[in-house]
Amino acid sequence: MTDELKIPHEDKDGEPNLHETNEVQNFATLSEEEIRNELLPDETVFAEENDDGEDMLTPEKMTDYSTFERSEMVEHLRKLVATGDAESIKDEVDAIKFHFDRKMKEEKNLEIQHSEKEEGYVHEEDALELSLKKILSRYREMRNEQREKQEWEQQENLREKLNIIEELKELSANGDSIGEHFHLFRELQARWRAIGLVPQSEAKNIRETYRHCVEVFYDYMKINKELRELDFKRNLDAKIVLCEKAEALLSEPSVIKAFHTLQEYHEQWHEIGPVPKEQRASIWERFKEASTHINKNHQSYFEKLKETRKNRLIAKKNLCDRVKEIAQHPTDTLTQWKNSAEEIIEIQKQWHAVGAVAKKDNDKINRHFQSLCDHFFEQKREFVGAMKIGQEQNLRLKQELCEQMEALKDSSDWKATTEEILRMQKKWKDIGSVPAKYRESVWKRFRAACDYFFERRSKYFSPIDGQYDENLKNKKELIQKIRDFKPSEQPEKDIEQLNRFQEEWNDTGAVPFKFMKPLYKEYRQALRQQFDTLKTDQNVAAPLPRRHKSKQPAIIQTHGKTVTERERLQQRYRQLQKDLTIWENNIGFFSKNKSSKTMIAAVENMIAQGKLEIKELENKINLIDSLDHQA
Repeated sequence: MTDELKIPHEDKDGEPNLHETNEVQNFATLSEEEIRNELLPDETVFAEENDDGEDMLTPEKMTDYSTFERSEMVEHLRKLVATGDAESIKDEVDAIKFHFDRKMKEEKNLEIQHSEKEEGYVHEEDALELSLKKILSRYREMRNEQREKQEWEQQENLREKLNIIEELKELSANGDSIGEHFHLFRELQARWRAIGLVPQSEAKNIRETYRHCVEVFYDYMKINKELRELDFKRNLDAKIVLCEKAEALLSEPSVIKAFHTLQEYHEQWHEIGPVPKEQRASIWERFKEASTHINKNHQSYFEKLKETRKNRLIAKKNLCDRVKEIAQHPTDTLTQWKNSAEEIIEIQKQWHAVGAVAKKDNDKINRHFQSLCDHFFEQKREFVGAMKIGQEQNLRLKQELCEQMEALKDSSDWKATTEEILRMQKKWKDIGSVPAKYRESVWKRFRAACDYFFERRSKYFSPIDGQYDENLKNKKELIQKIRDFKPSEQPEKDIEQLNRFQEEWNDTGAVPFKFMKPLYKEYRQALRQQFDTLKTDQNVAAPLPRRHKSKQPAIIQTHGKTVTERERLQQRYRQLQKDLTIWENNIGFFSKNKSSKTMIAAVENMIAQGKLEIKELENKINLIDSLDHQA
């Protein structure tokens, strides 16, 4: 239930009812009958605790230490403690300690989570933490000293108030000198109000005893009416000042501070005493109206605060669910674990940014969130521990591969060694990761041996590149010859010449890969144009027109020559098939690195050229077979 300032009921004269008060008031000069009928002032019923068990009089605003660095917090704490007032800085000290511990824990978590030495981590106190503890120790000493002093002062205050009660009893027993006794009574009242707090266990009893003595004093004293009215006027002026102060609190930004200050004003109101009867109701209504507004503002503030804390609790429960979901889906790689850990750390930052929830829920939700985070990081530590064991085994396996690779790097058996190195490289990839501090060195060792072998091999085959350029030049010249060829009136000689062009093309050899397709396209186009001129489709193994039958080239006129040429073409065809098989097999052995790039391109060029030549050989063989059949 939200705290509320409980305003006492009033009697018909507008002043607080006697039966609802415990405090005493100042006194004026009263007649005996008026004294007996005089009403004593009321007392304020102070606010209770709210539903969360939190003190609602806690100042609303204080320094926001969440943005401070730990060093700034220590320095600010040192200045606060230097003031020497331990009680007034209690809330500030608690806030500094809370934010210091939280920031230190965040730093510790970050250090654990990003350190390769997570297992067996031991936190060591730093200079800032030691300084904080030293200042807090001094602060606790100050508080103990002040509490002891306060307890001693309260006992002294009790003793002084007991003395005042005894003096009041003596005044009541002697009613001769009214003026002198009334003056002494006023002095006793002033002394009573000037005395501070007494022990709580004695407060009610001594207050009631004092009240009784005052009543007895009025019963015995016959104070004249003029003095009574003067006292009433003075009390009225004092209460008007309190009304103005209470109304000024309506513009106070902090509703908590306004509420707290209003309690003090009510205490002062009860100490002042009665006012003239005709003004009692109006002055009390004025004071009560301001009190009512402040009380409503106070109640509204805590209703909003309660709703805010409810929403914060929902937000924190959602963050708990996110951590739980991440922890329930463990990953298989260190990178995935690190990504998940970074996500958890980000959630922890969001957690602290949400703000406080109700005190009754705070410990429970904090413990739940912390347990979920601890469970995740415990899983991560277990994974890292198991991974380290596996990495040590992987390191030994990779060191063995390095030794095997270093034993092969000087080999000149290019094909077999290449196959073995490719097998070892695949095995290297399959082994898995090694400890980070050895990862680069063991890889450089293995890579150096591989590169050494392939660089030797590249130098061995480098002359092939020059031959490719020469072949390119010769084939371009051949294409130009085909284009410049002028058919004669003897088709069989023209066909023979075109066949020689094809043989020359095939005998020239491979060209650089990037020129292979466009160059071959030019060659085919030039040759097709010449065959089209002779009405012959070079792409189809079809016989020449019959009218040319008697004029076939010598290569196909006699059966013996035809067989010899066919065998030569067949032998070349079989050899190319074997070469293609070898080339296609070998190209898979090259590692994908800069040093082997040229070699791979060369082999790919050879494969493409070989396939084109096989196609042409098939056409020639089919042509010979068809001509022999017609013969």
